[in-house]
Amino acid sequence: MHDWFIETWYGDTRRGLWLAPLAWLFAALTAARRLAYRFGLLPCYRARVPVIVVGNITVGGTGKTPLVAWLVQQLQARGLAVGVVSRGYGRRGAGARRVTAAADAAEVGDEPLLLARRLGVPLAVGRERAAAVRLLEADCDVIVADDGLQHYALARDFEIAVLDGRRGLGNGLRLPAGPLREPAARLATVDVVVVNGPGAAPAGALRMQVEATRLVGVASGAEAAATAFAGRQVHAVAALGHPQRFFELLRRLGLKVIEHPLPDHQPLTAAELDFGDGLPVLMTEKDAVKCQQFAGPDAWYLEVAVRFGDADAARLLDRIEAAVNPPAE
Repeated sequence: MHDWFIETWYGDTRRGLWLAPLAWLFAALTAARRLAYRFGLLPCYRARVPVIVVGNITVGGTGKTPLVAWLVQQLQARGLAVGVVSRGYGRRGAGARRVTAAADAAEVGDEPLLLARRLGVPLAVGRERAAAVRLLEADCDVIVADDGLQHYALARDFEIAVLDGRRGLGNGLRLPAGPLREPAARLATVDVVVVNGPGAAPAGALRMQVEATRLVGVASGAEAAATAFAGRQVHAVAALGHPQRFFELLRRLGLKVIEHPLPDHQPLTAAELDFGDGLPVLMTEKDAVKCQQFAGPDAWYLEVAVRFGDADAARLLDRIEAAVNPPAE
């Protein structure tokens, strides 16, 4: 079913048009909900520190989490104490809690645990992002929300919408007939649109690339060059919203990839990493945090980092700094 929807939404096909009535209903409900927040009919929490939301208007992976990691590091370099909040999709429980590097992915979610281990900053998860923010705001100058563009119960000072350059807005229809959570016009209301990878971009959008930095042993922590397996056949496991992007990245590194796509955030088991042929098994860092306890010596994750052109990076950071540190009147 997942593959059918992805092909329908992004495969240049009109076969999902029969879902249009449901899409109209979804659009009406989401519009009413947003208006309820705008006019104060539903409560919206305003944090004591600025909040930056990094999200998207489409279903599926667009590269939000690598951008969050980059953004946190850049803001730290400018002298700010940064915290991160996330829903913690797929975790057990819904209440807000802080996340440490020693946490269990099943309890806090794979992406929050990745960020906690990579960044070492105050981090909290919660279905209600306001509750997560309350756990951090006393310790931070600014908070970055990984996802949550449509979570209007949390007020925000700066919005970044991330688009997949190749997929774009798909067929341009609302859920479930298409991949759009909100109308395309929503992009005109955010502070910055960032396009991940090559492809068409809205006017004024910034461009980023996700690049491989190194390979890391899932269990051992050993490090190797990103191209260490160039020319070799490998198994590639990816429980992502857009696993093909990961497989394509591996191929650009010169690897011969045997693909194993899985639903986004799916827990992994030892059996799913044992292919019985001795070939290396490569995965994302997001998947690695779920299987460190049982991964074999041939299991590696590919660390990635976001890259902007100098001009685009400066534009983004200067606009954020102006929003979180407005000049005194």
